[in-house]
Amino acid sequence: MELLDKLTVLSDAAKYDAACTSSGARRGHKEGMIGCTSSSIAGCCHTFSADGRCVTLLKVLLSNDCCYDCSYCVNRRTSDTPRASFTPEELAELTIGFYRRNYIEGLFLSSAVLGSPDRTMELMIRALSILRGEYRFNGYIHAKAIPGASRELVTQLGLLADRLSVNIELPSEASLRALAPNKTKSAILTPMRQIRDQAAESKAELVKYRSALRFAPAGQSTQLIVGATDESDRHILTLTESLYKNYRLKRVFYSAYVPVVENTLLPSTDTKPPLLREHRLYQADWLLRFYGFHASELLDEAQSNFDPRLDPKCCWALRHPEFFPVEANRADYEALLRVPGVGVVSARRILVARRTGPLSADDLKKLGVVMKRAQYFLTCSGRLATPLRLSYAGVAANLMALERAALPVDTGEQLSMFDAVG
Repeated sequence: MELLDKLTVLSDAAKYDAACTSSGARRGHKEGMIGCTSSSIAGCCHTFSADGRCVTLLKVLLSNDCCYDCSYCVNRRTSDTPRASFTPEELAELTIGFYRRNYIEGLFLSSAVLGSPDRTMELMIRALSILRGEYRFNGYIHAKAIPGASRELVTQLGLLADRLSVNIELPSEASLRALAPNKTKSAILTPMRQIRDQAAESKAELVKYRSALRFAPAGQSTQLIVGATDESDRHILTLTESLYKNYRLKRVFYSAYVPVVENTLLPSTDTKPPLLREHRLYQADWLLRFYGFHASELLDEAQSNFDPRLDPKCCWALRHPEFFPVEANRADYEALLRVPGVGVVSARRILVARRTGPLSADDLKKLGVVMKRAQYFLTCSGRLATPLRLSYAGVAANLMALERAALPVDTGEQLSMFDAVG
């Protein structure tokens, strides 16, 4: 198989990994112009650096020839799909060739389990060693550690990559047993724990010694599949909170399940991916990471799934009327962050601006507060930001109308994952 044919197969097989997002752009070649993002440059996707820059990565699998038979996976052993594998030399040559042509700035490398976890990791390490050693490539590399691989191989991979990730994929041990019999909870969490500990040790050594080795300096992440099994949003969000707390993950990514096979344990292939549910989980994840919320506050036994009609922050506000209204001129930072329509940046601006005098509703709008949402939950010098005092049902109806207008489709329908964006 030709190298570009392999690239087409293996970049397509990598599209279900949600750890990087594609821009969806389609721009063909033009005479005299440099760069091309047409479909012929398979595998290019965009992510964002810590300082907000958009970075283009080559997102590809080393191999999709998997020895596992996970029911939900398009690359499972019994799937009738084209198979391909790069040699480490081919992958390194392809990556550096794309870099020299200015197509990419880094590499996102994953793989199916080719023979065994150790063998797969050895091939990945060989490819990255060629890139770092022979080609002197100093760009960003995100690599997926294979659950079940030896500690020594995880260490070697972490010394070559900037970020590591170990995909949990299914949110519970029972789901793993039913749909991924080759995987275990222990095999997944063991390398996550190792990456956490070695990254912390590396940071401590770098403080003392400038020449100390850097182990996965950009941390680790993971991915959860949403909708393949019947775990609730509460279960997923509680697991997410635990991962952030216990394993110091940088990100948990959520991937709406795309039905790829008929299986009595999985949704029908006619079922559309639950993209709106995925969207709500990302919004809730943001509340955990930056707004001081806990999973137990957002969902409980009485309400174990998010209302698709409203974002999680508005849902929380409507369920806790005793917390409101919040006085914009006196409330502390944590209280301001709980107000729908007030974000991290606008909350900080409020704290600074009110030092010079009391703020009005118009002032809040200028500071970046989304008053269409916040007006029901804020007062300014004791006065409500909205002239009308609406009932709970009225506020909920207005917020739902705003949400419907903000979504790209009606909430009764579902987004298509791979349709072109207009």
